[in-house]
Amino acid sequence: SWKLAEEPHLSCVFFLPSVPLFFQIIVDDDDSKVWSLYDAGPRSIRCPLIFLPPVSGTADVFFQQILALTGWGYRVIALQYPVYWDHLEFCDGFRKLLDHLQLDKVHLFGASLGGFLAQKFAEYTHKSPRVQSLILCNSFSDTSIFNQTWTANSFWLMPAFMLKKIVLGNFASGPLDPEMADGIDFMVDRLESLGQSELASRLTLNCQNSYVEPHKIRDIPVTIMDVFDQSALSTEAKEEMYKLYPNARRAHLKTGGNFPYLCRSAEVNLYIQIHLLQFHGTRYAAIDPSMVSAEELEVQKISLHTSNEQDEQ
Repeated sequence: SWKLAEEPHLSCVFFLPSVPLFFQIIVDDDDSKVWSLYDAGPRSIRCPLIFLPPVSGTADVFFQQILALTGWGYRVIALQYPVYWDHLEFCDGFRKLLDHLQLDKVHLFGASLGGFLAQKFAEYTHKSPRVQSLILCNSFSDTSIFNQTWTANSFWLMPAFMLKKIVLGNFASGPLDPEMADGIDFMVDRLESLGQSELASRLTLNCQNSYVEPHKIRDIPVTIMDVFDQSALSTEAKEEMYKLYPNARRAHLKTGGNFPYLCRSAEVNLYIQIHLLQFHGTRYAAIDPSMVSAEELEVQKISLHTSNEQDEQ
């Protein structure tokens, strides 16, 4: 009801000392549809960066970004989805959430499924734009790449252990460096925390027959972030993203697997800053103006470029 949208159910728990509160908000008529989120950084910022997790992720998988970016003066929001069974339903719920938070425009960072949903939301709101920019991490533009569109409508019937087995099948195996191994362990733990309906609905959104219509979002600044090592995303899916967004900035990480925001957080955080730099000094800045240090960021950009060149040699 609108009463729920205006006076949402809230519960708060402490996350980490520098991230004060964790909120649970209901904006739909259905009381079971609960958005969980961390909202950190200066509330005076009206165009924050919002993080959307992958199938296996919860809001706290972006804790490395929350801690670093808020320390630099950015406002960031990390979300965990309610149970939605189709993309239109998700987009309508997300729009209501932004309305409740009184956010007209936002920047979206989406990882895998989160990136696809970010694109669908930008497409959904193209006549009255709500998305100022997109960062798409290991993401895709067409669900058919998973070859499971025919099973998408049966996920709701499957027990939780079977759904978790499907998700775990896309996790990297074999020898890994300690940071990547820790990242996978963390994601496995987060996966275990999800219930059957949460997992089933996310897998349904991930595999339900759908694709992005690029002409509806072509004017939105995009950064495509991906990795050169093993991930769940095929080379063909990556190439399709490049074709879809020919003018997008590219943020390539030599390694990082499926979860570079966990195991290569310093590089990911730098690329996020570089992406958001174009909005500094405008009403769409995600950072407190008093915290901006373009000179320092330029030094970091040069350092990263030099490091990448050395790696390639």
